[in-house]
Amino acid sequence: MKKNLVRIASNLFPSAIASFAYNQLTNPQVRKLRKNELNTLDKSEKEDFKFKESNIKLYTWKGGQKKVLLIHGWEGQAGNFSDLVAILLENGYTVHSFDAPSHGFSSKGGTSLFEFSELVGVLIKKYNVESLVSHSFGGVATTYALFNNPELHIKKYVLLTTPDKFTERIDDVSEMVGINDNVKSKLINRLEKETGVPVETLNVSEFVKTINVQKALIIHDKNDKIIPISRSKNVHQNWAASEFREVEGTGHFRILRTKQILDTVVDYLN
Repeated sequence: MKKNLVRIASNLFPSAIASFAYNQLTNPQVRKLRKNELNTLDKSEKEDFKFKESNIKLYTWKGGQKKVLLIHGWEGQAGNFSDLVAILLENGYTVHSFDAPSHGFSSKGGTSLFEFSELVGVLIKKYNVESLVSHSFGGVATTYALFNNPELHIKKYVLLTTPDKFTERIDDVSEMVGINDNVKSKLINRLEKETGVPVETLNVSEFVKTINVQKALIIHDKNDKIIPISRSKNVHQNWAASEFREVEGTGHFRILRTKQILDTVVDYLN
């Protein structure tokens, strides 16, 4: 639906457009993987894991004794970490990852932050990992999982960019789709009614104040066009255990394929 049409329809049919925006928030698009990403998945041990109504695809690359869980972003998938997987294996790690509900090769249907996050908590326990790496929205799902499971103890956690406030995500989708404030309000009401959680409380900068993480590193490109660096900086300012590194020339997605960044990640985990 074209943005201008949505703007007009927002005034005429606010409830219908709120449903359209809700679908944009809860139905991730599946993006095609590159050849090397598919090759990396082919080299993994795969497992079909039943989680709620979904069949979740799990991946393990056997390496050494050290273990790490990789958490992809919204509309991402495990294959996006192919370059990082290779470097981690060289450094003696066993690597675990997954395709979240409605992502990658997991079963399709609507999903949410809550479902994604709950799965992350389940997998941290399943694999008994103390090292994590997340990309983008994976940082929201992971910090929320740790916030809801205070018994989980993480020694090292690297966040390759992170959003902060869920209201900012709603603002981004509203701007992208072209809905007005009335429709945005209806969208928020629907989300809060379904989840029982006030949207304004869903902030990474709040979650990190109480989560059990010994050391964290946030890396963010200053010219990231998907998530402004100010959001990561606010998370860092509220997280005593974190350090922050501003980088340049990687953007939002190439950060996952930039050797210098990946070497930094592994050095930090080591």
